[in-house]
Amino acid sequence: MTDPVPLIETEHLTMRFGGVVANDDITFRLREMELRCLIGPNGAGKSTFFKSLTGQQIPTSGTIRFRGQEIAGKLPHQIARMGIGIKTQVPNVFNGLSVREHFWLAARRKSMPKELLRSVDEILELTRLTDVAESIVGTLSHGQRQWVEIGTVLAAKPELILLDEPAAGMTDEETYRTAQIIHDINRTRAIVVVEHDMEFIRQIAKTVTVFHRGRVLMEDSVEAVLADPRVRDIYLGKKVAA
Repeated sequence: MTDPVPLIETEHLTMRFGGVVANDDITFRLREMELRCLIGPNGAGKSTFFKSLTGQQIPTSGTIRFRGQEIAGKLPHQIARMGIGIKTQVPNVFNGLSVREHFWLAARRKSMPKELLRSVDEILELTRLTDVAESIVGTLSHGQRQWVEIGTVLAAKPELILLDEPAAGMTDEETYRTAQIIHDINRTRAIVVVEHDMEFIRQIAKTVTVFHRGRVLMEDSVEAVLADPRVRDIYLGKKVAA
C-alpha cells in the first residue's frame, strides 16, 4: 500500500541571496491534520522557509507541492486561496475595530451570508475571545491581540496554518491558553509552528524538525529532539558536528 500524498512537501528546496544560502536542500513532508514544530536558532532559515511556502519568496531551486500540486512561483494570494494561511511574528490587526467586527470582516470572504454570524461565533469561541467580542482590538492585551490574528487566519478556512512564534512575549497563562487553542485548531487542520520557547514546544509538539544553518539537522519526537546533544549545543551556542 502506497503512502498517502502529503498535505505539503518540499524537495531539495534551496534559497540563495547572493552568496548567502538561507535554505539549503530542504526536504520536508507534512501529513494531513499533523501538528509540527520547527525550531532552531536565529538565522537558521525558519522564516525564509515559511516565506517560500506562502509565496512571499520564490525559491532558487527545488519544489514545493501542496496536495500534489506545485506551488513554487505562485503569488501569495493564489497560495492563500489554495488553503495555506499564516500568522506572522508581529500582529497585523485593525486596532479600531471590535474583535467581532474584525472576524466578521475576515470571514465574509469565505462564508456565505447566512453562515457568517455562526462562523464568527465559532471563531470567537475557538480563540477564547467571546467575553471580549465587543472590545476594541487596540485595547486588548498582547496575548489577546495574537489570538485575534490567529482567528483572522482561521476565518479564511485554510487547510494548513503556519504560526510564526505565536507565544512570543506572552505571560505563562496566555502561553498555556495559546497551546490549548492550537490543539483545538489541530482537530480539523494541519499546523506548523515556529517557536523558540521550549516549554511551549513541550506542551504542543509530537514531532519536531530542527533547522540549523539553513538545513534540516534532525527530525524526531519532541523528547528525542530535546534530549539530543546537538540540539542542546545549538541553543548553548556551541559548535555542532557536521
